Amino acid sequence: MNKRKLILLARNGASTRILYNSLKNDFEIEAIILEKPVSAKEFIKKRVKKLGLAKVAGQVLFQFSIVRILRLISSKRIKEILNGYELKDTQLPTEKIIQINSVNDNECLLLLKKINPELVIVNGTRIISKAILNCIPAKFVNIHAGITPKYRNVHGAYWALVNNDAENCGVTVHLVDPGIDTGNIIYQKKIPVTLKDNFVTYPFLQLAEGIILLKKALPDIIANQVKFQKNNLESKLWYHPTIWQYIFYRIVHNKK
Repeated sequence: MNKRKLILLARNGASTRILYNSLKNDFEIEAIILEKPVSAKEFIKKRVKKLGLAKVAGQVLFQFSIVRILRLISSKRIKEILNGYELKDTQLPTEKIIQINSVNDNECLLLLKKINPELVIVNGTRIISKAILNCIPAKFVNIHAGITPKYRNVHGAYWALVNNDAENCGVTVHLVDPGIDTGNIIYQKKIPVTLKDNFVTYPFLQLAEGIILLKKALPDIIANQVKFQKNNLESKLWYHPTIWQYIFYRIVHNKK
């Protein structure tokens, strides 16, 4: 495959490292623009305003207790997934990294105009503004950990399983628009969940299958020959489970 110039617009983390290492041999990754994460204080403040104090407290307890335990006991399974898909979580090349405060700052806009990539791969950033999306002719594309529009926002695989909706426990590759996972769908696929998987391993399966779909989609996106898919699924936003929700679904319905 001829290498085409693209950039990653992302937040630092395992998924971004895996994504970079999966694309670097087939595409010319000009730069990796990494935005700083929102501070925990700011994030919690906004979430409380939107969802209420009780629910956010339950979400925080879940993240700082159960998620940490699941990560510890799932390390072997995560390695198994990475090895099975031949994915590598090695460090990003420092010479390609550009740090910014936010994807929506003027600093990011000027960088995008200067680099002028053929494609922007988005991973884990804030919701991107129209001003940024429209500042260059390149398309912005994302791997979403869920089947859209039914499982938008976060933890799409977990919520699908909680809802006994295994057929929609999967991943979506889509164009990015100013909404929350509302862009045009390019490919979708169900993920192969096993009895060894749980809340913290589902995202690795989604990323692995999503990378396969992304590699399939990128040449057509660049050539402006992509064909979008449509489904008749309802549209809904999902958030982090609270500790109480997780315990209930784990004990009563055996959803991990």
